[in-house]
Amino acid sequence: MSAAVAMQLAILVPLLGAVVIALCGRNANLRDGVTLAIALALFALVLRVALGDDGPVEVTLIELMPGLTISLHNETLSILFAVVASGLWIVTHLYAIGYMRGAKEKNQTRFFACFSIALAGAVGVAFASNMLTLFIFYEVLTLSTYPLVAHKEDENAKRGARVYLGILLATSIGFLLPAMIATWAYTGTLDFVPGGVMAGVVDPAIGALLLVLFMYGIGKAALMPFHRWLPSAMVAPTPVSALLHAVAVVKAGVFTVLKVSIYLFGLDYLSELWTQDLMIGIAAFTVLAASLVAMQQDNLKAMLAYSTVSQLSYIVLAAMLASEWAAVGGAMHIVMHALGKITLFFCAGAIYVATKKTEIGQLNGLGRRMPFTFAAFFLGALCVIGVPPMGSMWSKLHLLMGAYESGYLLVVAVIGVSTLLNIAYLLPPVVRAFLYAPPAGEASAGVREAPLLCVVPLCFTALACLVIFFWGEPLQQRLFAMFAG
Repeated sequence: MSAAVAMQLAILVPLLGAVVIALCGRNANLRDGVTLAIALALFALVLRVALGDDGPVEVTLIELMPGLTISLHNETLSILFAVVASGLWIVTHLYAIGYMRGAKEKNQTRFFACFSIALAGAVGVAFASNMLTLFIFYEVLTLSTYPLVAHKEDENAKRGARVYLGILLATSIGFLLPAMIATWAYTGTLDFVPGGVMAGVVDPAIGALLLVLFMYGIGKAALMPFHRWLPSAMVAPTPVSALLHAVAVVKAGVFTVLKVSIYLFGLDYLSELWTQDLMIGIAAFTVLAASLVAMQQDNLKAMLAYSTVSQLSYIVLAAMLASEWAAVGGAMHIVMHALGKITLFFCAGAIYVATKKTEIGQLNGLGRRMPFTFAAFFLGALCVIGVPPMGSMWSKLHLLMGAYESGYLLVVAVIGVSTLLNIAYLLPPVVRAFLYAPPAGEASAGVREAPLLCVVPLCFTALACLVIFFWGEPLQQRLFAMFAG
C-alpha cells in the first residue's frame, strides 16, 4: 500500500467506522470491539505513512479551481501529529470503555461514533497540505465534538457545549476565514510551503494584521481571552476531556499554529512583523495567568483545564519566537504534553469512577486506596512540569534555547516562573493523596482502584511519559531536518 492510499484510508476508515459503530449499538461488546478494531486500523495506516520510504507525497482529492485544492501530504510535522492522535486513540478507547461502563453513562453508541468522526477530523488536519483542507477538517473536528461535550444532556452540559461551539465557530468564521481569504488574495495560494508564501509578496504591515487574525482565528489554541471554551467543556465525561486536551482538539489548534507560522508566514518573514512581539506578550500572559487561575481551583478537572490553557501557549510562544530551536521545541511539546495531560485526565476520571470525588480537597489519604492511579498522576504531573527524566524536559529545553537565541530573555523568565507555578498546582493532589490522613471511616477501606480498563491505560501513558525521554534526540533530529528541506 502506498503512502498516498494510506493517508486517504486514514481519514475514510474512522468515518465509515462511525457508521458501523452506530449499526452495532444494540450489542455493546460488539460495538466496543469494532471501535477498537477501527482505532488499531487507523494507527496501522498512520504508521505506514510514518515508516514508509515513499518520500514526500501529495495527493489531490478535489480540485476546486487551479491552485485551490483539497489535498493531503506527509511532511514531518503532519506525521508527528497523526501518530500522536491515532496512537492515543487506542488507549483512550480502552479507557473510555472502563469509564463509560463504570460510570453507567447513557448514549454510549453516539459517544463512540462521534469519537470516531473526531479522529477522522484530527487526521485530516494532520495530513492537510494546504490551509483550505486544514480548515475543512478543523471544522469537522469542532462539530463532531459538540455532541461529546453535551453528552450528559443536563443544563450544565448544554450550557458548556454552547460556549464551546460558540467560541470555536466565532473565531473560525470571524478571524480565521478572513485571514485565509486575504492570504489567497495576496499570494494566490494557501499551500503549506517550506519557508512560507508571504515573504516578498505581502507587505509586512498587512502581514502583521494577518498574524493576529490567524492566531486568534485558531481558537483551539485557547489564547486569552478566547479560552473559555476549554474550561466550559469540562462538563463532558473524562474520556472527552482526554480527547479535548491530549488526543485531538487542542493539539489540532497548536499544530495549526505551527503549520501557519512555518509554512504560510515562514520564520524569517514572521520575525519582521511588529505584531510578533504583541503575540509573544499575549502568549506569555496566557501562560502565567492561566497557571495562576489553575492554582485557585479546587475541582480537579477545572485545574487541569486551566493548566492546558497555560501549556498550549508554550507552543504558541514557540511558533512566535521565529526560531528553529523554539519551533522544534513546540513540535516536541505536542507529544510530551499529550502524554502528560492524558495521564492526568485518565487519573481524574478513575478517581471519579472509583470514589465519585471531584475536588482536590477530597483526595486526602486516597493514595492508599488507589496507589496505581496516584503514582501515575505523579508521573504525569512531573511530565507537565518538565523535570528529567520526563519527556517534556526536552521540549522545554528547546523552547528556552529558542527564546535565548532570539533575545527574548523575558520569555525565558516566563517559562521559569511558569514551571514553579506548575509545581504549585500539580503536586498538591499527590501530597494530599499520599501524605494526608484519610477522612474518618475511610482508613481501613483497603486498595480499591477503578475498573481495570481505566487503570491499565493510565499506567501505560504514565510510563510512556518516562520512556519518551529516551527518544528525545531522534525526534529532535527529524524535526530539525524538516527545516533543512
